[in-house]
Amino acid sequence: MGINIKGEIERVNGKELSYSEFVERYMEKNKPVVLTGLMDPWRAHTDWVTLHSQPNFQFFSTHFGASKVQVADCDTREFTDQKREEMLVSDFIARCLHLEEASAVQCNSETCASNGASVSVPYLKDWHFVKEYPEYVAYDTPRFFCDDWINLYLDNFRIHIDSDAQQPNEEICCSDYRFVYIGVKGSWTPLHADVFRSYSWSSNVCGKKRWLFLDPSQCHLIFDRNMKNCVYNIFDEVSNSKFPGFSKAIWLECTQDAGEIIFVPSGWYHQVHNLEDTISINHNWFNAYNLSWVWNLLLRDYNEAKEYIEDIKDICDDFEGLCQRNLAANTGMNFYDFFTFMSYFTLANLVLLRYINRRYVSTTGSSSTIAQHLSMNLGCLRKIVSEMKHVRALEGNHNCVVDIIKAFEDPRFSKLCMHVGRTYVMVHEQSHLASDFESTTMSDLVDFNDSKSYTSQIYTPEDLIKFIDNVVAEEEPSALRVA
Repeated sequence: MGINIKGEIERVNGKELSYSEFVERYMEKNKPVVLTGLMDPWRAHTDWVTLHSQPNFQFFSTHFGASKVQVADCDTREFTDQKREEMLVSDFIARCLHLEEASAVQCNSETCASNGASVSVPYLKDWHFVKEYPEYVAYDTPRFFCDDWINLYLDNFRIHIDSDAQQPNEEICCSDYRFVYIGVKGSWTPLHADVFRSYSWSSNVCGKKRWLFLDPSQCHLIFDRNMKNCVYNIFDEVSNSKFPGFSKAIWLECTQDAGEIIFVPSGWYHQVHNLEDTISINHNWFNAYNLSWVWNLLLRDYNEAKEYIEDIKDICDDFEGLCQRNLAANTGMNFYDFFTFMSYFTLANLVLLRYINRRYVSTTGSSSTIAQHLSMNLGCLRKIVSEMKHVRALEGNHNCVVDIIKAFEDPRFSKLCMHVGRTYVMVHEQSHLASDFESTTMSDLVDFNDSKSYTSQIYTPEDLIKFIDNVVAEEEPSALRVA
């Protein structure tokens, strides 16, 4: 019995869409969309693609062949994903070319097969290309996707530091969520929802993909009776006894061509098939509009991790610490990591908002648009921190998460503030404000003498809430308002 497909994803010319329209119609509503017209000047189009619109495998092998990457075997399942192995890009390219040769030989025989019967289908995934080759600018992130808190943060800080375990490739593997994918025809990705329940955007540099989407309101239908295991491949013969709701799921379908970008909202499960040899660029990101998805996933995974080892609670010296370590291992970060991220981002937004309100106190329009965005961010941050306080996350924590004065002296935090400032200048098309965040220093952004709040140290969510409220209270009500 086949799956039930009853809709397609909307397709919109990105050049005719304003940022506020994108937010209102798609990001805020958590609705997928295909965007066209946003990839025209990318260097990747000329370097990575042949004149016949095929992946330029030779270019990758020549220029990036020594890079170590993760390659999935699309024919072999390993737990909830495909089996992966690490290899050089040059070896991956050699495997792709061998597959093409095997396919050509097979197709010249009487038993023509699309990819050859005996050769597994490789798929290069999650290549941290931007981090590995920062000087090679293959593309520019479309401005719809630039309000990207996680990658802005990871350009300056690390999301998780485990002093007990140092992995050899940790600097690259945990460095960002900007990826390049290269897959031959027939390669695919099993059914999944994205990391952290983030948004993602996926652009086809060349090739064609088929996407199947499931609305978050129906995601319970693809899990087993215990809500623990998800369907792996929606085109398999799915057991009705194991997955009793699967046949009721209603899917949306989309074919993505070269030059098109798909916005994948939070919590939408999707399965993707490469219909041709394909190169794609993919970012995962989150911001004020989907931060609650990230927190809800962390809380759910924490409760599951805690329940799983509940029977050793009485004999464990640091049961909470073990729960948090397991959470970081399973989800990619824990409560402490998330709260550290939230604290730095809150501080950056407060600094920028105070700066803009004071520098442009008599103006309206451009600066107020950015100020409204920063205020909205702070309202969202405060709401999530309040939820963390409600569940007693980090209660009794004795380690300082953020020392405000030390943060101001930290060049990483200064860079974060400048990057966030430049992002909102660009997103809201206020180029005349760009110089404010090119050569400005922390001493320009912050008046160290005018705020007692800046002597604060943040240990717990309650501390951060008090810090936000204190800074807000020092400002004129009309100048700084947090929802």
